[in-house]
Amino acid sequence: MKQGIHPAAELQTIHCVCGASYEIRSTKKLSKLDICASCHPYFTGKQKYVDTAGRVEKFKKRYGGFAKP
Repeated sequence: MKQGIHPAAELQTIHCVCGASYEIRSTKKLSKLDICASCHPYFTGKQKYVDTAGRVEKFKKRYGGFAKP
């Protein structure tokens, strides 16, 4: 690597909203994550199911009158 042309990567600690914290090297100032490997459904195997039936019924109730006759 050429000297003097690369930005300095500093050791920083970032915190996730789930409470996990990680130390990384970065050239940018980071402080928070919305989701990480500790709380992401793909890595944890836990999925959150949304009540789709209730949402569909609510949508039909609200916009059902706009259907073409």
